[in-house]
Amino acid sequence: MPALTIRHVTTYRYRRPVAFGEHRMMLRPRDSHDQKVIGATLGITPEPCSLRFDRDAFGNHVAIAEFAASATELSFDSVVCLEHSPANPGVLTLDAGGPAFPVDYGSDIEPEVDDCLRRRHADPNDEIGSWARQFIDETTPDGALALLTRLSRGIQQQFTYRRREAKGIQSPAETLRLGHGSCRDFAWLMIEAARALGLAARFASGYLAVAFAEAPGAEDGPHGATHAWAQVYLPGIGWMDFDPTSGSVGRSALVTVAVVGDPECALPLHGTFIGSASDPLGMEVRVSVTSECT
Repeated sequence: MPALTIRHVTTYRYRRPVAFGEHRMMLRPRDSHDQKVIGATLGITPEPCSLRFDRDAFGNHVAIAEFAASATELSFDSVVCLEHSPANPGVLTLDAGGPAFPVDYGSDIEPEVDDCLRRRHADPNDEIGSWARQFIDETTPDGALALLTRLSRGIQQQFTYRRREAKGIQSPAETLRLGHGSCRDFAWLMIEAARALGLAARFASGYLAVAFAEAPGAEDGPHGATHAWAQVYLPGIGWMDFDPTSGSVGRSALVTVAVVGDPECALPLHGTFIGSASDPLGMEVRVSVTSECT
């Protein structure tokens, strides 16, 4: 089974020593049938006074650190080795694979799937819904998988990728108006578009699992990248991965860390410091992926 080592280093720097509040980390990939963590270390400087590990409501791994010391620098160094062997999505033909569209989820729908049908953004003028329906083929009976593949590729073809340093995420309507966005913006547009079509969709984040590849949508440099994409639930298949930044289907190039209904719940690292607004000097993030366990 192919193995990968992912190193994710985040460093915050300050003008003078500051104190730190609680920090929550989502850096450890999920374990599933096609990816399995076989080793993980987490180095934090300064050393926290407490560090505990938990899972959130979605089953994602969360580490929670608390600090007693003050410092001018705070660093998190996560190294994960995992086996990674996703199935080729080509085993499902786009013409015959998966349920027909519109999708009938039935009356006994699971709460998690039901929540992922709920749209998060108001769309009083049906702007997102109208845009999404351009990908429905009115001339022939359509399969949901084929429709979603066209939607993912449509975003990749119609919009321009731009790396954004700013925190947060654009609303789907904003991405439509601007015509550009980051990988997380494209993922969120696809999710809300899929929901407008009556499909259960959720936000996925993690890493591009391509060692030393300069992949489209990389949030870091050519030696590794954090990434975001969409997952859609199809009866008879389960959760399918769609990456609208590259237009790809499946997760052969993806390592999943978190799956959530709202992107705000999938921050890799979130915390506070105690000081003045002028204290922060900046943040540096480095991600590397190597095709072996070290």
